[in-house]
Amino acid sequence: MTATMTDTPPPAAPKADTERGRSGRSVGQILMIVAGALLLVAAVRVITGSNQLTSEGQVSAALGLAVPIGLAGLAGLWSERSGVVNIGLEGMMILGTFGAGWIGWQSNPWLGLLCGIGFGVLGGLVHAVATITFGVDHIVSGVAVNLLALGTTQYLAKIFFSEGKAADAGGNPKQSPPVDSLPNIDVPGLSDGLKSLENHHWFLISDIAGILGGLVTDLSVVTLFAVLLFIGSWWLLWRTSFGLRLRSCGENPIAAESLGVNVYRYKYAAVAVSGGLAGLGGAFLALVTSHTYLEAQTGGRGYIGLAAMIFGNWRPGGLAMGAGLFGYSDALQLRNGGETVHALLLLLVVLLVAMAGWKLYKKAHWQGGISLMVGAGVLVWYLVTDEVPNDFVGATPYVVTLLVLSLSAQRLRMPKADGMRYRKGQGK
Repeated sequence: MTATMTDTPPPAAPKADTERGRSGRSVGQILMIVAGALLLVAAVRVITGSNQLTSEGQVSAALGLAVPIGLAGLAGLWSERSGVVNIGLEGMMILGTFGAGWIGWQSNPWLGLLCGIGFGVLGGLVHAVATITFGVDHIVSGVAVNLLALGTTQYLAKIFFSEGKAADAGGNPKQSPPVDSLPNIDVPGLSDGLKSLENHHWFLISDIAGILGGLVTDLSVVTLFAVLLFIGSWWLLWRTSFGLRLRSCGENPIAAESLGVNVYRYKYAAVAVSGGLAGLGGAFLALVTSHTYLEAQTGGRGYIGLAAMIFGNWRPGGLAMGAGLFGYSDALQLRNGGETVHALLLLLVVLLVAMAGWKLYKKAHWQGGISLMVGAGVLVWYLVTDEVPNDFVGATPYVVTLLVLSLSAQRLRMPKADGMRYRKGQGK
């Protein structure tokens, strides 16, 4: 992303599509990384005795917390792939929480879900009009959308929830009346069998059972819908002519226009979809997480979703991994407190030492030395304490966000025209 507005660069000569090479690794390499991470976490669990690290409850909670972050990140991906920076995701999520709570308690949660998406689309269109039609700086417009959404929902909540039937049903100026639950899906036989394996606390086997159990137990239908959205977004953006045209608007809109692409139309479509996805993430918080609209319910998840998108290098797969990581760290501090987070210090020591070794191998001696010193400090902290203070536990998701972004910054490659001003007719 870029915080400043610059004009779109002149069209460049077409180049071969090397994004796959820039963005990362093959499927086999990714599977090896996942397997290595699983072995490392399993070893830490056995050494520390912190069985909650890979328990079914931990994974299930992490999945529930990752969904709104992932949807916000997917919303940012759609927008930024078209060349529009969308820092207004937080505001669009806020609109989604209000729309879902407002309609949900009056009718049913399904209509509330649709209304949450619709409110998010409205927020996206406001951002689109400002940035695409009028050329407003994308960051300024995004901040304005966040402030406007917060003020509007606070005002509307006082009107609709503080008196009459809403007040009698439990509403007040800061929250809506309770909304009925959306259905959950379970796999009884499989869930029970995996739970039995997990309870044996065997190395790796119980860890895999706990992770799989969390992924098939008590799943919300919105979670399954979110998974389909990730798969569908990948297919649509990277396997169709529509996606190629949309991504070309984010890489070089002047060249795209010269080839007959209606750049405005594709940008508007992408930002509207972005708003709808962010609204869906907000609706998830209102209908699945808490069953009611609450003021300040999003808690900065729109910004964390942007961080997950950047960590994923503007790709759905990496974004999903980033959202899962942030959801997992959030679930740790909410469910288990200082003792389980303390066990992660040992995992952090191993990662820092590994990073130091890699930096030293690459002859980056200064960075390698710093990693070793930080690793030694964390090891001392782990050895002399039994748990992490609650103040640090609450900051776990945000510390993870900063660490992940700092470690992944060197391999990032955003769309070339992301955040740049484009005026219709430049390609003629």
